Amino acid sequence: MCHSLGGKVEAGVKREFGHADLLIREDVALQSQNGAKKTKGRAKIPPGFASIAYTSNTEYAAIEDQVVRHFYGVQYHPEVTHTPNGATMIKNFVLKVVGCKGEWNMHDFCQKQIDIIMSKLHGKYVVGAVSGGVDSSVAAALVHKAIGDRFRPFMVDTGLLRKDEARIVKERLESHIPGMKLKVLDATGDFYKELAGVTEPEKKRKIIGRLFVEAFEKAVSEMGLPHEDCLLLQGTLYPDVIESTSYKGPSSVIKTHHNVGGLPDRMKMEVIEPLRLLFKDEVRALGRELGLPVTSVMRHPFPGPGLGIRIIGEINKETADRLSHADDIYIEELRKTGHYDKIGQAFAVLLPTVRSVGVMGDHRTYENVCILRAVTTTDFMTADWYDMPHDVLARISNRIINEVKGINRVCYDVSSKPPATIEWE
Repeated sequence: MCHSLGGKVEAGVKREFGHADLLIREDVALQSQNGAKKTKGRAKIPPGFASIAYTSNTEYAAIEDQVVRHFYGVQYHPEVTHTPNGATMIKNFVLKVVGCKGEWNMHDFCQKQIDIIMSKLHGKYVVGAVSGGVDSSVAAALVHKAIGDRFRPFMVDTGLLRKDEARIVKERLESHIPGMKLKVLDATGDFYKELAGVTEPEKKRKIIGRLFVEAFEKAVSEMGLPHEDCLLLQGTLYPDVIESTSYKGPSSVIKTHHNVGGLPDRMKMEVIEPLRLLFKDEVRALGRELGLPVTSVMRHPFPGPGLGIRIIGEINKETADRLSHADDIYIEELRKTGHYDKIGQAFAVLLPTVRSVGVMGDHRTYENVCILRAVTTTDFMTADWYDMPHDVLARISNRIINEVKGINRVCYDVSSKPPATIEWE
């Protein structure tokens, strides 16, 4: 906006990643008592604008042209969890400045998405890869509600899932979504073969994405459905889009998400993404609207690439089994101690290329390091590390070291997002 209207934007003298105090010059319609995160730069504001808020790093943290055009600009993210009263600021702008009415609700959103799905069907089937996570479970429940048995879900067992995940997910979803039949495709050998020797994170993601497409083609073929008679369901969320592409603006690409960007040209199939403009908390609300139980709706997120981006280095069956066992112990203890529902996401990370010296009994060990990660968040765009009680950490660490062969050291990650991401890769 500044650039288009005759102003100038340039990098600030100091970066502001993390907390910054926003000081308001005067009371205006858009603002409320607030603190802000992450200022982006230093600006020369356009003619007719005035600074209404500043930080120690910029005079122009918020600007307005309220009298003439009702234009406002801010150099931080009011939409994220880390900005106190950010939601109030957005609400003030939408309702008081723009004059919109707050009539949007999840029931109407659900019905609108069902209508959109039905309008695209034209006698076709919808196929979709279901992981058992919140996003794919909610997407599957929505599509099944809309079209019943014309939805053909399948699950790809990549060998990079949680412990016993394929069996557990099939039983859980067929119970939670009555009438839905989930086909499980075993592709573990293909994934281990293709990922052998690969260590670069983006390359791993792209290989996993490609193999998903190939597994999808195989699943559709086995179901006897021509590509031209199918639509593809994807559980893409808005944070996936923001982090993967410059979507409706010049945002930087942070990482590749395997379910963003559609299918290759050879597959003439329209993609439907009913959750594309929702954040995680809204997806959970939609799941409740659809009648899914807490065990499906409040499950911690699990990334599409699975353990492939939690093994920091080369992936093989041995490291995948080692990590899935450690992660299973971690989640089990969080549930037993009542901390699971207080955490937005928790998981274990394996460092197969990092070994540490240890002592077990009278023997010297030289084994892998396991990292425990737990964060609190609502939108997953920002997150704080969870202040885990030391006795809980001690119990988890003791169990992992004693029960998981090949791990002799456990560490806890105390990094917030930003500057770190929630996942390690």
